[in-house]
Amino acid sequence: MKTSFKLVSAFALAFALAGCSSDYVMATKDGSMILTSSKPELDKSTGLLSYEDAQGNERQINNDQVTEVMKR
Repeated sequence: MKTSFKLVSAFALAFALAGCSSDYVMATKDGSMILTSSKPELDKSTGLLSYEDAQGNERQINNDQVTEVMKR
């Protein structure tokens, strides 16, 4: 009984954590679309948006160049 409860709990936790990660799309003024693997974060002191791209690289873009951030 305990083993099946632990197994069901582990699967429920795995599915819950999988739903926490969301992709975002940023539209820029030059018309390009940037796919991110997490929500971009704004550094108010520099005006840069930090994000992780689809390949897992940390990137930054000037907030003035972004027209819209959409959850995918």
